[in-house]
Amino acid sequence: MNQETPGPPGVSFDFDGKNILVTGAGAGIGRAIADAFHAAGGSVFAAEIDEGLCSDLEASGMIAIEGDVCAPDFPAMAGARIEQAGGKLDVLVNNVGHFVHPRPFSMLTNAQANEVLDVNLGQLLRMTSTMLPLLRKAAPGSSIVNVTSIEAYRGIPGCSVYAAAKAGIAGFTKSLALELGPEGIRVNDIAPETTDTPQVPLDFMIPPESRVHEDKWIPLGRLGRPEDCAGAALYLASPLASWVTGTAIHVDGGALAAAGWTRTQDGEWTVVPLVTGNGIRIPS
Repeated sequence: MNQETPGPPGVSFDFDGKNILVTGAGAGIGRAIADAFHAAGGSVFAAEIDEGLCSDLEASGMIAIEGDVCAPDFPAMAGARIEQAGGKLDVLVNNVGHFVHPRPFSMLTNAQANEVLDVNLGQLLRMTSTMLPLLRKAAPGSSIVNVTSIEAYRGIPGCSVYAAAKAGIAGFTKSLALELGPEGIRVNDIAPETTDTPQVPLDFMIPPESRVHEDKWIPLGRLGRPEDCAGAALYLASPLASWVTGTAIHVDGGALAAAGWTRTQDGEWTVVPLVTGNGIRIPS
């Protein structure tokens, strides 16, 4: 069986001659990932629904594919563009996702629940299925990177269907990794905690008087930046990860490991942050 050749430690990322498709590439995590692959020499096909953002992507040297990834005919159109330009796909980054309707499950209509599922899971399945022939042309060594969420691994009130879709991605990733492993195609997830993007603008969502406590909410002392996920995507798609498949990188500053533990203003660890003086002091 053909196998991808591992890269030696310390080698910089080099995607020269590689074709990469990033969905939702116009802003936020998707844009950071697209920029990172482009800077590493890759030919980036950037799927984006916003016409203005597509123009910006083109001006940056990427190949914009304008359209809605949820549209049934979009994957085939994108695949045709990639086949015409390069004939193969080395890396598929399924980045598109959204809360869409953040509200209690009992308040969601069936139509709203179906929309949440399609934006986060349905379109990802269709895109992956359509791109498989192009990924096989680049195998062994081609790779799928799915951007899921920390919510695939913990509960989130008001977003039950969103969490179900993200957990579905995690299960899909593990199972598809087994199916495609013998062909030398790797499949992995990136699972970020709250990241400052146009979809989740932290300065808008969290008032300034609360942001001063940010260093206590996350073990590494801050919330996420799009570039954090870009670094994980580069690694997962590179030969340095040639023996990594069916897993997730938790780009979350330690939030999942903390499992609800935060620090008080006095530096104590607590799972009841509204109660002062009730934390556990960890020797440093």
